Amino acid sequence: MKFLWFKIITLFVFLPGASAFAQATGESVTAGWISILPPVVAIGLALLLRQVLISLLCGVWLGAALMEGNALTGLLRTVDTYVVGALADADHVAVVLFSLLLGGMVGIISRSGGTAGLVLRLTNWCRTTRSTQLAGWTMGLVMFFDDYANSLVVGPSMRPLTDRLRISREKLAYIVDSTAAPVASLAVISTWIGFEIGLISDAFRAIGVEANAYWVFVQTLPYRFYAIIALALVAMVAIMRRDVGAMWKAETRARSTGLLLREGATPLADFDRLERDRPEGTPAPAHFAWIPVVAFILVALIGLWYDGSKSLGTSAPLYQIIGAASPFRTLLWASMAAVVTAALFPLITRRLSVQGVMDAFLSGVQSMNIAVIILILAWSLGQVCKDMGTAVFVVRAIEPVLSPHLLPAVVFVTAAVISFATGTSWGTMAILMPIAVPAAHQMIGGDVTGGHFTPHVAHLGTIAAVLTGSIFGDHCSPISDTTILSSMCSACDHVDHVRTQMPYALAGGIIATLTGYLPGGWGVSPWICMAAGLAVTWAWLRIVGRRVDT
Repeated sequence: MKFLWFKIITLFVFLPGASAFAQATGESVTAGWISILPPVVAIGLALLLRQVLISLLCGVWLGAALMEGNALTGLLRTVDTYVVGALADADHVAVVLFSLLLGGMVGIISRSGGTAGLVLRLTNWCRTTRSTQLAGWTMGLVMFFDDYANSLVVGPSMRPLTDRLRISREKLAYIVDSTAAPVASLAVISTWIGFEIGLISDAFRAIGVEANAYWVFVQTLPYRFYAIIALALVAMVAIMRRDVGAMWKAETRARSTGLLLREGATPLADFDRLERDRPEGTPAPAHFAWIPVVAFILVALIGLWYDGSKSLGTSAPLYQIIGAASPFRTLLWASMAAVVTAALFPLITRRLSVQGVMDAFLSGVQSMNIAVIILILAWSLGQVCKDMGTAVFVVRAIEPVLSPHLLPAVVFVTAAVISFATGTSWGTMAILMPIAVPAAHQMIGGDVTGGHFTPHVAHLGTIAAVLTGSIFGDHCSPISDTTILSSMCSACDHVDHVRTQMPYALAGGIIATLTGYLPGGWGVSPWICMAAGLAVTWAWLRIVGRRVDT
């Protein structure tokens, strides 16, 4: 604790000094090297001190102080501009609300005994750690239509079962996180598709080319090396029962001692307390738990179609309808439906009174407080990075090394760095796509036959590098909203989740670069690259991974 306060006090002293230094040297705070300091400080402190709230707050404050040129004024801007601005965004408010509603739903299910009943039912199908991890992976693939919905469903649904089989919370968070954004980004029908093909279409229009953006999107799928390797690695880990580094230690701890969390860990959601508050007695039927989850999924899917068809009409292709829908609004509807459904069963069967349901709901909402605050601060830091031009600085830094054959690999690494520093995959895509596609076109060109543009393989590889590089950095970053949601829905310590997941994400990113984007840039078939990447991934886990005793 003394070490923690020493670091914080040091940062307090550093802030005015950094501001004065920036002004004295005339260094531009926006789009200069100083612009990378806020995310570096926030991420570094989070990993070093394991205090995410304080680390994020310090990162936001540092950025505001550098822009204002004064630490005290920067503190005021931290609250009245960045935190308030994060809360003023309608999509952010929707995320907060459906996160709180999720907590309330879990609270009702746990208090009514539905969680215990679900565990008893699932135990008949998932008897081993291998089958349980594969079940979580499969559920993540099934929830392909949205990354947020994926985390909200897979984490709470699988947690009681993984707890019973002594699978660490870190492993559950890894499974949830690795089957969220990668799956949604690959799906040809998802809440991502409209945004992705919109960026592709705009980028081609900017260079005077008319291309079928949806078909280009489909053509890039074989080049999505990182997303595919990340998904395959989860299955390999489960099947081979091998883990790496801190994850191996976490799994060994859970199996041998039953401690699902590290001693002293702070889970983002205290779902364990909800289960402890459940009155003694016979567990409720399993449908108390799974029907609210099914209601969530059905309302989300129907809501996406309904919301998208309002603007495009029912005659539009399904992928366009889903892409035009607001995922935040529909997930809010789905969360409300799940809460109502979860409340009906204990009320009808009189397992809980109306007051008991309300108490359970509020207790569940309270368990999400830390996660919600972290989300708000992460959004605030993202806005700081945007105002300071962090992404612009990174893009300018890589311009001198661009070449036709290296372009996909360089773009992938650049997207990874930007999304890691800013914590946003969509924001990174929006920044890089208008730069990467014209760069590829200028270097390589494309075929125009009969008025139709046929993209070169370098176009496809570069577009795929933007889309998957954005996911890679977002996957690793402790300030990413999807990473935070994965920790929250798995009831895992956030820093522990980031630390244990990092080796897998880094390995996947390095393998994707060396076996995919580099040879792909020289014209090697993406199918050969993919086969090589999966083989190297298997070999890496076989050699580096250590078997976890079951």
